Amino acid sequence: MRKNLVGYLFISPWLLGFFVFTLGPFISSVALSFTRWDIVSAPKLVGAANYRALITNDPLFWKSLWITLKYAACAVPIGVLAGVLLALLLNSKVRGIAVYRTILFLPSIVPAVASSVVFIWILNPQIGLINGLLKRVGVVGPAWLADTKLAFPSLVLMSLWGVGGSMVIYLAGLKDVPVYLYEAAIVDGAGPFTRMRKITLPMLTPVIFFNLVMGVIGAFQYFTQAFIMTSGGPEESTTFYALYLFNRAWRYMDMGYACAMAWILFLIIVVITAFLFRTQKKWVHYGG
Repeated sequence: MRKNLVGYLFISPWLLGFFVFTLGPFISSVALSFTRWDIVSAPKLVGAANYRALITNDPLFWKSLWITLKYAACAVPIGVLAGVLLALLLNSKVRGIAVYRTILFLPSIVPAVASSVVFIWILNPQIGLINGLLKRVGVVGPAWLADTKLAFPSLVLMSLWGVGGSMVIYLAGLKDVPVYLYEAAIVDGAGPFTRMRKITLPMLTPVIFFNLVMGVIGAFQYFTQAFIMTSGGPEESTTFYALYLFNRAWRYMDMGYACAMAWILFLIIVVITAFLFRTQKKWVHYGG
């Protein structure tokens, strides 16, 4: 008992922080989602009015949810594919491979704010790098982030900037593939493409599944880049769910409404994650 007490005393700072800053607000947000609260005045109980307003009387709620779903459907598969391809390329034993791995990994540790500022310049229609290169070949570049048709695809393509983080995880997964499987396949006459399709990818599916789940969760919380680069524009074409939630909470001071949005987002993520876990039995291979 005394040993347990000493252990609890050592972890008490973390426990205190967890209960005060994580569990407490988590539970409080449930109650606040049934109120109308502007921070200044006391919360006023309104029942399920916030949820009814969201579902039946808020077009921007549905639009932001659709934009976020579309982003998850586009950016996550592209990120998984790019990460796997890079990992396969960088799994080769060539001279200077560590340098290439480092170069491709570095963007993933650059803060999102700094990356966003860099891409604002890269995609600038007047002085941006991309339009500057297009101008050299006689092409007038588009407005990118100021164009309703291109702002969203621009953010999707920008998501590839940090693919180096998942690439490192895929590389670790590739190192865990048993060598004897490749040796047996070579003896049986299997070529490189067959070995990749029959051995590498199946053995890598647990890692792909992990990155897929984390990518979906991250996509539904996509905020920083949209907030800094487009502020939801043009014409609300990049108003992601998390950005709209932030605006309701801090721009309009409608905390009860924002809490209701947060819980709907939480439930959506839980449902989609549960669905992904149900599907893993059909395509994820765990060795042994």
